[in-house]
Amino acid sequence: MKKPWSGRFTGRTDPGAERFTASLGFDRRLAPYDIEGSGAWARALSRAGLLTEAERDAILKGLEMVRGEIEGETFPFRPELEDIHMNIERRLIELIGPVGGKLHTGRSRNDQIALDERLYLKDVVERVSRGLRTTQSALVERAATTLEAPMPGYTHLQRAQPIVLAHYLLAYVFMFQRDRERFQACHARADVLPLGSGALAGTGFPIDREALARDLGFAAPSPNSLDAVSDRDYILEFLAAAAITGMHLSRLAADLTLWATAEFGFVEFADAFATGSSIMPQKKNPDVAELIRGKSGRLYGNLVAVLTTMKGLPLAYNSDMQEDKEPFFDSADTLEAILTVLPPMLGSLTFKTERMRQAAGEHFATATDLADYLVRKGLPFRQAHEVVGRVVRHALDAGKTLEALSLEELRRFSDLFAADVRAAIAVDASLRARAVTGGTAPDAVGRALALARSFLSAP
Repeated sequence: MKKPWSGRFTGRTDPGAERFTASLGFDRRLAPYDIEGSGAWARALSRAGLLTEAERDAILKGLEMVRGEIEGETFPFRPELEDIHMNIERRLIELIGPVGGKLHTGRSRNDQIALDERLYLKDVVERVSRGLRTTQSALVERAATTLEAPMPGYTHLQRAQPIVLAHYLLAYVFMFQRDRERFQACHARADVLPLGSGALAGTGFPIDREALARDLGFAAPSPNSLDAVSDRDYILEFLAAAAITGMHLSRLAADLTLWATAEFGFVEFADAFATGSSIMPQKKNPDVAELIRGKSGRLYGNLVAVLTTMKGLPLAYNSDMQEDKEPFFDSADTLEAILTVLPPMLGSLTFKTERMRQAAGEHFATATDLADYLVRKGLPFRQAHEVVGRVVRHALDAGKTLEALSLEELRRFSDLFAADVRAAIAVDASLRARAVTGGTAPDAVGRALALARSFLSAP
């Protein structure tokens, strides 16, 4: 089949090279955006006097016919035409005749693909943002019922201080809010129209790019044609936001996977989100959570792949940039898949709150509260820290818990200990003491919960 650029050439393209350079296998998903952009370009050409109204209307009708074929899965995709742009253009000409060949006037595939990707990205960002909000909603719902449910907090994976489960769940709500903000910022920076930049120098026809931007829903046209066709920052920013989101999702999945072990016993996955073993009949594996954790690797890899592709490319467009699409599409698909399965999984978890409450007070979890008790009695914190460290060492040697030590034993280490020390080191007292904004006291967590709920009403 004759290539659209064949006038310069006398020889045929090597079949292997043709297969190697074709992008139709992955860029065909951009078809709706290519048709949308082509319709807007036809209207722009008409406003510039380059198409008659009849020609414009014929092209617009033909594009809708192409859209119908694609949606009806009857469109004749032809890999030898290299990409989705040329497939649509060739089919348009077949359907409406030579007038279809006027559509590409003043336009390059360089500004065309940049437009398609930006339109696609803006749609993806909206879907990802909705998925993150749905995930936040699931976490908020669980947090609302666990404001009074103590559990151990950890540092270095060692039990540290008591917190409430709601405080833990809301931590991820705030992480995902930052993710939403990053994606919205990415959306704003992608909201720039590249069409009309031509191959690199701008179009030579009097196109009203401001009107074209309004037609396609962009905030403004790009101010520099070289930048417009060679820029892939919008994709890199999306991939970076996706990688950070993947890291947050992975951390949540990692904790839940750990908590489901017999050693922790804090949570049980519903059968709908777990699998069994092919050999060990007793097993219940948290495969969905493990795969969420694992998919962070491909989100990271996609970012690094495109960063590496773009590094050192001379202005303006280079075919290397074709390699942006598969990582971009894969990250979009991966995020959307995770954000579809995660909210119902979170809603189906069974938290073993009694086991969590028991664990919250074990392993000297309120030792910091014992030091704080001495501080309130007037002892400098560093001295209080040392005193309590020696108390803990004594308890370990004696095989006792902190609560099991008698007042007499405690007073061997400081005469500031008094009868009220028992109440100070109870788990509930430890929680109530941390009532500062952002703390784990139920009242403070309740205020954070109200803030988290406000995120759910934001677009």
